[in-house]
Amino acid sequence: MAASTGKRIVFTGGSGKAGRHVIPYLLSQGHTVLNLDLIPLPHPSVYTLKTDLTDAGQVFNAFTSNFHINDYSNPRHSETVPVGPIDAVIHFAAYARNMLVPDNECFKGNVLSTYNVIEAACKLGVKKIIIASSETTYGVCFTQGDCDYHSFPLEEDYDCDPMDTYATSKLCGERCARSFARRFPGTDIYALRIGNVIEPHEYEKDFPDYVNKPETRKRNAWSYVDARDLGQICDLCVKKSGLGFQVFNATNTTSSLKVPTMQYLKEAEPNTPITREMGEYEGPLSNRKAREVLGFKEEHPWHKYVNV
Repeated sequence: MAASTGKRIVFTGGSGKAGRHVIPYLLSQGHTVLNLDLIPLPHPSVYTLKTDLTDAGQVFNAFTSNFHINDYSNPRHSETVPVGPIDAVIHFAAYARNMLVPDNECFKGNVLSTYNVIEAACKLGVKKIIIASSETTYGVCFTQGDCDYHSFPLEEDYDCDPMDTYATSKLCGERCARSFARRFPGTDIYALRIGNVIEPHEYEKDFPDYVNKPETRKRNAWSYVDARDLGQICDLCVKKSGLGFQVFNATNTTSSLKVPTMQYLKEAEPNTPITREMGEYEGPLSNRKAREVLGFKEEHPWHKYVNV
């Protein structure tokens, strides 16, 4: 019988909007997952260990924990054998936007938890770390008033200059990742600039307005990511090794526009330069790098679920 290729993954924030779809995808690929969160994930195969990620001691301890309460009675686990090492950490836990808590708490919680997660994983010898960054780092989503993007498409070498606390905390997380990847050669740390996450039930509820009122989607760069496709991206990151520190836009290939992308951008954003030829319906927050480097293939474009 062939050996299992599934990995032992610690996932932080798995009870949230994205995590509750990403984790089932990871399970479907043969991985085993321990969820670190403050509230349980209602999934029969995943145990949630309540963990304060701003406490470095709790993070180190959680990363060396059993994956389930039943592990204590599992005959495969000898009492003299320590818990096996984890293969990967996926860090999604965070204050998910501004105005959930005061700005200084948002910054402190997001940056400190990300630092603790990356430090613990690196010092414990984990070679694959994936962290959630954000579309907001491109500087428009939570800007004060209206603001134009510097250029289209938005790609990973863009000069990110947000003014808000949440996006700034995410850029700090990316910098922590880059620093630790340099400090621990052979460790892969991938930062995902995640687009507006869409759950399956939200297509019918929200997408008709997104498509028919494109002016409301500038803050999201007329882009999105299906939560299940985000699961695919995470799985591909787990499987793709040897890249060191990398940033990937985690979005679907298709824009949320009804008309060709470049046509719309030239008409609606005439002052913003377009730096390359774009695919007919390519999302302005482009996932080209994820497609070319990771092999991502969109499985859930919005037009499969919405007729407009």
